[in-house]
Amino acid sequence: MAPLLSLLLILMFPSTNADWPPSPGYWPSSKFRPMSFYKGFRNLWGPGHQSVDQNALTIWLDRTSGSGFKSVRPFRSGYFGASIKVQPGYTAGVITAFYLSNNEAHPGFHDEVDIEFLGTTFGKPYTLQTNVYIRGSGDGKIIGREMKFHLWFDPTQDFHHYAIFWSPKEIIFLVDDVPIRRYPRKSAATFPLRPMWVYGSIWDASSWATEDGKYKADYRYQPFVAKYTNFKAGGCSAYAPAWCRPVSASPFRSGGLTRQQHRAMRWVQRNHMVYDYCKDPKRNHALTPECWS
Repeated sequence: MAPLLSLLLILMFPSTNADWPPSPGYWPSSKFRPMSFYKGFRNLWGPGHQSVDQNALTIWLDRTSGSGFKSVRPFRSGYFGASIKVQPGYTAGVITAFYLSNNEAHPGFHDEVDIEFLGTTFGKPYTLQTNVYIRGSGDGKIIGREMKFHLWFDPTQDFHHYAIFWSPKEIIFLVDDVPIRRYPRKSAATFPLRPMWVYGSIWDASSWATEDGKYKADYRYQPFVAKYTNFKAGGCSAYAPAWCRPVSASPFRSGGLTRQQHRAMRWVQRNHMVYDYCKDPKRNHALTPECWS
């Protein structure tokens, strides 16, 4: 009788999972159709370290090379997502990335919006880093705008959907449609406005990626593999007419987030954010005026 009683109690009084974010109530990824890799992207570097099978892309890093890809079209706003699965085990020094950039169009003075998996050591979780660079703040003397998270799931076990929403008003980072960060436009000087392409890559960033470079890539564990599928990219391309309306990450056509989306984002930031550049006392916040308010 005891197991039956327990089952009835669970059905009658379902507990809320404190380790999982509350529902955002809106799923922007459902508004965009998935595309095959070759419909929207091309290899950028390391062609011998990339393969495509049934619309799933695999890229890998070994002692000889990593690999990267790039969208065919540049965009001036939009929703950009992919379902990604990263490698378990020792991956220190290795970066798996999905990002927007115009570094080839504006070398030395580029804009960039990043989602990066920072590799890790045995028994420690991956760190998901989000970052924004504006007009060369990622070139030369780096001025990063990093927020870092330890996810509420293991990103090595299955595919999860990671996305960047970018409009002239705001940038929103999403994981499985849960907003984890909103970066609003507070001035033209602190917001990327020039067209960008969509990129992905895997590469060796041993000098800084894992605990500020304490742990390096160890090629005894090569190859380091990342898998991407369910590519989505929609919005206003750089060639779209001026009247092209930016997409929204919420039901509001004007942008922003709903109260329920804000609640989910606050939960993630309260429970899973491990670094916020605006709260770092070692940073010179004269260089990041968006932190002042």
